[in-house]
Amino acid sequence: MTSPRLAPPGDGDMPHAAFTPWKRAIILVDMNAFFASIEQLDHPEWRGRPVAITNGLTGTCIITCSYEARAHGIHTGMRLKQARRLCPGLIQSPARPGRYAAVSARIMAALETITPDVEVFSVDEAFLDVTRCQRLLGPPEHIARLTKQTVFQASGVLCSVGVSGDKTTAKYAAKLDKPDGLTVIPPWEARARLRDVPVTELCGINKGIGRFLAERGVHTCGDMARLPIGVLARRFGNPGRRIWYMAQGADPEPLQLTVAAPKSIGHGKVMPPNTRDRGVIHTYLLHMSEKVAARLRRHNMVAQHFAIGLKTHEGWIGNKARTILPTQDGRRILRLSKEVIHACWRGQGVHQVQVTALDPRPGTGQLELFDDTADNSHDSIRKANAAMDQINARYGEFTLAPARLLNRSTMPNVIAPAWKPYGHRQTIQDREADARTAATDAADE
Repeated sequence: MTSPRLAPPGDGDMPHAAFTPWKRAIILVDMNAFFASIEQLDHPEWRGRPVAITNGLTGTCIITCSYEARAHGIHTGMRLKQARRLCPGLIQSPARPGRYAAVSARIMAALETITPDVEVFSVDEAFLDVTRCQRLLGPPEHIARLTKQTVFQASGVLCSVGVSGDKTTAKYAAKLDKPDGLTVIPPWEARARLRDVPVTELCGINKGIGRFLAERGVHTCGDMARLPIGVLARRFGNPGRRIWYMAQGADPEPLQLTVAAPKSIGHGKVMPPNTRDRGVIHTYLLHMSEKVAARLRRHNMVAQHFAIGLKTHEGWIGNKARTILPTQDGRRILRLSKEVIHACWRGQGVHQVQVTALDPRPGTGQLELFDDTADNSHDSIRKANAAMDQINARYGEFTLAPARLLNRSTMPNVIAPAWKPYGHRQTIQDREADARTAATDAADE
């Protein structure tokens, strides 16, 4: 569904001449219980009922839940067993990441009909800089109402919106009235509105930074004015300076309109608790190695340095290692993973694996002079991977894959916090989008 064409304020709206445009106007769109709302949209019989999303039918931990479930005290991260005790009528819904990603992509595209200055912050949040839109579309509050309308028409689900003169205050405002809220904090009121707000309620100030501030007498945003900005700058550098301004309602951070080149590309998967079977561990490592390799290939990237880890009850074990030459082949990454695990693992129970490419960079497309694969040439590997990628793009991830992956985890993929609807951070795609991409690639060839 496409978003309607937006028009300037009409009858009953404040005329353009009746307001002074803000020097800077930022909107934060925050979807309401996004995954659960989509499930209630697709299952009308669930509307108004408590719904909890889990990672597959066998998932035991709640990813998110509807507001009806939250009314019973259920929250993200709670065990399903405990949630059922609080709410015996709770509906468990297995996550459908591809569906959520598709709806999110549609929302982000619709937001660009309001302004081209959109920062996709996460799968269910986006910043809009509407400073330049005020002469055309009217006051920021009116633009915020158009934004809510646009999101609903593009997706069928509701959102809450915060409006202010900077990103941090807009994000804080968005969570003040949920669900389906709209909160405006004019820039000239931001400092006063934040004065009594605990600093740890601001996005980006975690417990560690909060503890650092508390040790220096800064508990609320109003306390920050008494702390010299240099104290934060010496400890945290430029991010520290930003934190000081954030608490004053004057966050200088601009919208990030482009996706920076990746510093790493990785995938992890939760395993059955206390797994000690080497074969099972190798299957999970193969699964993650192939996922990392497929993403590298999708974006024409290679990597040479990798981090391989297993999570045990004592913490993470593993190491960093490198291939002889840069690669985007899952078998080579798996071989490296096995070497690392053989050196580090002593039979402890494992409950999570992680494989990460630490130095992804553009592939040159040149043939390798020295090939560390004894039984296959570089060209045959490249052609085999290309054929596999084309089939999987058309019919779904791992439609064609090493036979051992028939025993892979049935848990669906999860949407990473850095997910974007385009580029290398598009870790989740719906099958229809994959099919369109494959068709376009084939036409280009």
